[in-house]
Amino acid sequence: MKLKKLAVLLSSLAATAAMAQAKAPEPDYTLSYNVGVVSDYRYRGISQTRLQPALQGGIDFAHKSGWYIGTWLSTIKWIKDVGGDANIEWDVYGGYKFEAGPLGMDVGLLTYNYPSNKLNPSADTQEAYVAGTWGPATLKVSYAFSNLFGFASSSGSYYADLSANFDLGGGWTVTPHIGYQDVVHNSAFSYTDYSVTVGKDFGNGLSASVALVGTDNSNYVGPAPGLKNLGRTGVVAGLKYTF
Repeated sequence: MKLKKLAVLLSSLAATAAMAQAKAPEPDYTLSYNVGVVSDYRYRGISQTRLQPALQGGIDFAHKSGWYIGTWLSTIKWIKDVGGDANIEWDVYGGYKFEAGPLGMDVGLLTYNYPSNKLNPSADTQEAYVAGTWGPATLKVSYAFSNLFGFASSSGSYYADLSANFDLGGGWTVTPHIGYQDVVHNSAFSYTDYSVTVGKDFGNGLSASVALVGTDNSNYVGPAPGLKNLGRTGVVAGLKYTF
């Protein structure tokens, strides 16, 4: 009798363990939202907010087939600093993720919109991108098939960057990055940027980050009369909630 009870107990424990290890079915799609704040909105190393804070948020839709689409917004100041009239950046993007041997590939299109920016040429920019991830490292190249952020005759400019994401456990990550922005027919504004970001995932959608960010170009300045170097090395902190 005791042996029979023991067998039943062991069988029950094994069934419970198997159920715990079973994976939930992959959903057909995911829809997520995010809101956040940063102490300085740096894009490719250059401050978009006069080295001041920004509010940000976005929506992402991803299908299990690999297709995705999303939109993201941030407050900015640089358009007004150069004589335009926009205080919002509104990005729309979409693409396809797939596996190619050991590489995780990502190809897509991205448009940066600055409603009513009134600049000539317009600051609105369209790019195509391709990225490949191998282990913790990702190499990405973005190509502008419009003028780049208001630079005249700058179609064909590109941005190449290499980054890596290292999981330290306990929700901590470290992400080093280096990139190069080529600005066609505006070589004085081409530059290299770099950053090291430490992130912490607190769970339940809340995450924080602290980054050391900088560039090797001092030609990006604003606003007058102070003319601060918007690409100078600095520390950027961020807090984001995803739901």
